[in-house]
Amino acid sequence: MDFELDDALLSLQQTARRFADEKIAPVAAEYDASGKFPREILRMAWELGLSHVFIPEEQGGLGLSAVGACVVVEELARGCSGITTSILSNDLGLTPLLVGGSKEQQREWLAPCAEQFKVLAFALSEPGAGSDVAGLQLHAEKSGNDYVLNGTKAWITNGGEADLYTVFATLDRHSRHKGICAFVLPRESPGLSPGKKEDKMGQRASDTRVLHFDNVRVPAAQRLGAEGEGFKIAMATLDRTRPLIGALATGIARRALEESLAYAAERKAFGQAIGEFQAVQFMLADMAKDIEASRLLTFQSAWMLDRGMRASKQSSMAKCFSTDAAMKATTDAVQIFGGNGYTKEYPVEKLMRDAKLMQIYEGTNHVQASLRNVKAMPLMPYVLALFS
Repeated sequence: MDFELDDALLSLQQTARRFADEKIAPVAAEYDASGKFPREILRMAWELGLSHVFIPEEQGGLGLSAVGACVVVEELARGCSGITTSILSNDLGLTPLLVGGSKEQQREWLAPCAEQFKVLAFALSEPGAGSDVAGLQLHAEKSGNDYVLNGTKAWITNGGEADLYTVFATLDRHSRHKGICAFVLPRESPGLSPGKKEDKMGQRASDTRVLHFDNVRVPAAQRLGAEGEGFKIAMATLDRTRPLIGALATGIARRALEESLAYAAERKAFGQAIGEFQAVQFMLADMAKDIEASRLLTFQSAWMLDRGMRASKQSSMAKCFSTDAAMKATTDAVQIFGGNGYTKEYPVEKLMRDAKLMQIYEGTNHVQASLRNVKAMPLMPYVLALFS
């Protein structure tokens, strides 16, 4: 595997790094405190080619590779993972159109997103169906050439701000995954209404909402793929975007390491910088080691996707490892900062709050490490016995 970045991607990486340092990081604490949606920052990211990056060139977009998208997301996440989650959710929202939409649907719905800034949302999770995607309850009833949607979605990022939604509903709740369909809906669809905004512990700059569907009529032309293919489209979407979660987590861990290195060099105790104590050095070394491993796992899964290879296992590994590593790195950063780390005067407490969500969304880490993933690996019999 060759992860060497070409000149164009190196230039885009530098653009993302400057944008994070100059436009995101200086206002991260403000957006965290207020919970305000960073629409103008998202617009600036789109103008610089740092958002909606998966839109193909033939539809007016960058057509960025999965590896390229991971490079961009890691840099942005150093500034603020909540703002980056809002940016990233645009690509999550448009990916079902890429993997399940017809050429006509892509021209109708994707091309305008390359010409004019739009916020997108991926509406999959429900109050009783988060990681258990096959358990969807949002019902789609056929009515002539239309479908009528009734029910509720939950934990939808960009839910109250999106101009366009990709939505998953079931024709028959008893059919589990076989009855699921995917649809694309504009914000102005009658009967579609965002609910209350969640008051979250971390990533507070991202807008997370309940969505209510009350007799929402959707033309059959807005169904992606055939009836019953919605589950396959959802899984293909998550396989493609899950490496980006690994990249986001790697960016959080990098920021934790950068802040910890600077603080450990300045803070004095017992007549010397705390960075000279071996216990602190061990924590810093573990952060650096885990960041490198997180990036390599993330790039591996993205590299496979770019070559049309199935990467479900590798994407799950990257997501699980990197988000656990981010949680550990940010917790250790707070420990290195001591009492200062527990105050909002310093950025590491926010990093820790933000990192926790990474272990939960896009499939919890315990789901990623489930038996069905483990069985796909050529493990020694004694390891398999642990899961029997």
